[in-house]
Amino acid sequence: MMYFGSMRALTTTVIAFFLFASSLHAQSDSAVFRSIANEILLHGKCYDNLHELCKKIGRRLSGSPQAGKAVQWTKKQMESIHPDKVWLQPVTVPVWHRGKESLAVKFPGENAFRQIPMTSLGNSEGTKGKLLTAQVVMVNNPEELKDLTAQQAKGKIVFFNNRFPQELVNTFEGYGLTARYRSIAPNLASSKGAIGVIIRSVSTGMDDVPHTGAMHYNDSSKRIPAVAIGNFSADAMEKACKNGTVTVQLQSECTMKGTASSYNVIAEITGTEKPEEIIVVGGHLDSWDVGEGAHDDGAGVTQVMEVLRTFEALDIKPKRTIRGVLFINEENGLKGGQAYADSAQAKGEKHIAAIETDAGGFSPRGMGMEMDKIQREKIKQFAYLFLPYGVYDFDQEEGGADISPLRNRFNTPVMELLPDPQRYFDYHHTNSDVFEKVNHRELKLGAIALTQMAYLISQYGL
Repeated sequence: MMYFGSMRALTTTVIAFFLFASSLHAQSDSAVFRSIANEILLHGKCYDNLHELCKKIGRRLSGSPQAGKAVQWTKKQMESIHPDKVWLQPVTVPVWHRGKESLAVKFPGENAFRQIPMTSLGNSEGTKGKLLTAQVVMVNNPEELKDLTAQQAKGKIVFFNNRFPQELVNTFEGYGLTARYRSIAPNLASSKGAIGVIIRSVSTGMDDVPHTGAMHYNDSSKRIPAVAIGNFSADAMEKACKNGTVTVQLQSECTMKGTASSYNVIAEITGTEKPEEIIVVGGHLDSWDVGEGAHDDGAGVTQVMEVLRTFEALDIKPKRTIRGVLFINEENGLKGGQAYADSAQAKGEKHIAAIETDAGGFSPRGMGMEMDKIQREKIKQFAYLFLPYGVYDFDQEEGGADISPLRNRFNTPVMELLPDPQRYFDYHHTNSDVFEKVNHRELKLGAIALTQMAYLISQYGL
């Protein structure tokens, strides 16, 4: 009995020790979280950097001179943080040229054409600068498009009047359901003999701002022009198509122009205990050639830089390597993400996690995750540390476009910062995506969450 009594006492002591140690860890982590938040809220540079990126460089479609300027600017900014390494990773990117474009509509009962706002979809072919005049045939959803006969479509321009599902609270879910039709609609319409496509913008906005975005042709499809119009113009065209014949005049110069050399911009702080274990924090440097690419993804670019700056400013020595990656060509090719994965494979690098920020500079609400159950539960055990900063949702299955090659090839655990999603698709891929639409505190709160997560994974791994 003395033996068993001693064993119980020893067991109780061991449990008490681990509970005490766990409590000390929690207090220590909470203190680091608070220091990260204080540093960024009081001394953060991400908002100032975003202003410079948007106003001095602006829109930066991959392969353009502005994209080249953005590469050199971000490399210089990374070097000023004084991480252990900064380098450029070569990437060959497609070059798409927009040129001049216009859309005019003659509504039933009117004698003249009326100009309406439009924007060609990215990667689409235009009219070679010629004026294309044709009648419109309207379809309201994918099923109607599939049922459209060749007789109905031949020689016409198809108006794909598919609405964003506004009833979905998670707007990214709605985007996933509708953005695919930027490619499906032109290819399917072309197969039926249509000579062009106009789509209702993939947008939550109550406005008349047209949204661009990537589309891709099937190898077997004739490459017909594909353009988008804003919701108000789409409402007017929908009404007109129900009341009579609608004719449009479309003119555009957009076309692909081969490839160009560009770069991913990479910087890292080497881990002190397990430097071979790499944690990526990334965003994409390119944007569409409309607006300033402020939310998509200038916000993410400057948040990634802020993560590294904060580690250096607070002299936090991560146990594992923290690598900031600013990918090029996310918007119309994903060549930067693919090149990064190619390099990781060639070097035999071990990525234990990759976190992406590409959902706007709004207040963070959570972190999406694509990883196994054990890894997810390890992250969720730290969820209470994020609550004081408004970050609570760790249940979404989300990763990110640029880090998807790491997930697909190596089964790397991936995560994505989840900001409040209600306004993002008002501005996304439009002339409205400008610096003035970003709030400095919301942008900084996103940087705080990213830095805190990078710190946790660097300390405890997955």
